[in-house]
Amino acid sequence: MLTKKPLASLVALALAGLCTQAQATVKFGDTELTYGGYIKLDTMWTDTSDGQIATGVGRDFYVPGVTPVGGVGESATFDAHARQSRFFLKTATMLDNGKKINGTLEFDMMSTYPIGDERISNGYAPELRHAFLTYDNWLMGQTWSTFMDLASLPDSLDFIGNTDGAIFARQAQVRYTNGGWQVALENPETTVTPNNGGARIVTDDNSVPDVVVKYNHAASWGSVAVAVIARQLSIESAGIDDSTNGYAVSFSGKYNISATDDIRFTINSGEGLGRYIGLNTSNDAVLDAAGKLDAIKVTGYALAYKHAWADKWRSSLIYSAQHIDNDAQLTGLAVTDNTSSYAVNLIYQAASKLMFGVELRHATREILSGADGDLNRVQFTAKYDF
Repeated sequence: MLTKKPLASLVALALAGLCTQAQATVKFGDTELTYGGYIKLDTMWTDTSDGQIATGVGRDFYVPGVTPVGGVGESATFDAHARQSRFFLKTATMLDNGKKINGTLEFDMMSTYPIGDERISNGYAPELRHAFLTYDNWLMGQTWSTFMDLASLPDSLDFIGNTDGAIFARQAQVRYTNGGWQVALENPETTVTPNNGGARIVTDDNSVPDVVVKYNHAASWGSVAVAVIARQLSIESAGIDDSTNGYAVSFSGKYNISATDDIRFTINSGEGLGRYIGLNTSNDAVLDAAGKLDAIKVTGYALAYKHAWADKWRSSLIYSAQHIDNDAQLTGLAVTDNTSSYAVNLIYQAASKLMFGVELRHATREILSGADGDLNRVQFTAKYDF
């Protein structure tokens, strides 16, 4: 038996951050299996003022922390990939106690190392995005961090769109939801800047989970979300053994101007926020000369306006930025001080399951010494939902 999912289910999946344009359900006994996904081609022409971005994810989508600073300018680069293409499976099973349990698995190829290379095969391994179950008011497994607000993400061709100021993380967690309230215990991790700067240290030494409390409110005019997070920042390596605390708050939402136009926004600030914002442009903490952790304060914000020109044509104007309060005496002058980006796109919805678009982006990264570098990118995308 093959049936189309009703609209309400599509909206629910959209709120879960999964691809929803097309999907179908097959029933096996007491279990319904829903499947879907999309195929997406991204082509990018990228010009950077102070050197070339190394081959990797920074060439495949916008990563604020890898915009070159202080290098020698090189020719622009052209890249094309289909790595963001994805597929998902959802299950819904009636249990013998009369309750329903739901499961979700979703994969893409976005951040994995190539199995082949760009000379011949361009092979990429599937990467786990979501793997979670829901039962009563509980969610258990890996999905978007509860600290993140999907409704505030812009309508962008880029992987994220408002990356500089956005909260963006997927991780294992246990979450309880009651009405608009959510409480979650999530997988911890700490990233550290060595004293006087240097390569990032990823410690994996936390002894307690990150704790998130969030309130969501939705109405006909849109939605808002307020979230707070408390974290342990910890390191135990090479004779260094210390921990400190991190705290942050997030306020975000979406305001519907009309049936087709909206404004989406987010503002996030706190100490030890590092890995949650801007794809970990800043680390969570820095080591002082005595081997003690000092949490780094980060503030990020973003604003996006979506406008429909006609039935099949729409655009978004996006601005995003983050500011990092580094102590130069601890971090040195080579760490990122701030990043920002502007983007504008034009999207043609050829059919309900077929989209084409072009997006222009200008971005800047400035380091603590005052030196900066710019990125200019033109991106073309074709996307088919199934």
